[in-house]
Amino acid sequence: MILEVAVLNVKPGQEADFELAFDEAQSIISSMQGYLSHELQKCIEKNNRYILLVNWASLEAHTEGFRQSVEYEEWRRLLHHFYDPFPEVEHYTSVYE
Repeated sequence: MILEVAVLNVKPGQEADFELAFDEAQSIISSMQGYLSHELQKCIEKNNRYILLVNWASLEAHTEGFRQSVEYEEWRRLLHHFYDPFPEVEHYTSVYE
């Protein structure tokens, strides 16, 4: 299993619109092959910061299956205009299994 981690800095004042758009967009990601689970958490100290955690069956399920899909274009249309700066996405694997 691979954990995708993205820190999302949403443009101030657009948090509510982002959350509505994410509510719609999460059905896209959850329908992808290799998707296992996700959660979106909101930062307590910085109202416009979120962290997105997505568990994938493999790195390729995210980087190739999702990112190169037609569905990703809709994900991007719904969400990417909210970010400033654009998030850096990292992938993690468990140390202890």
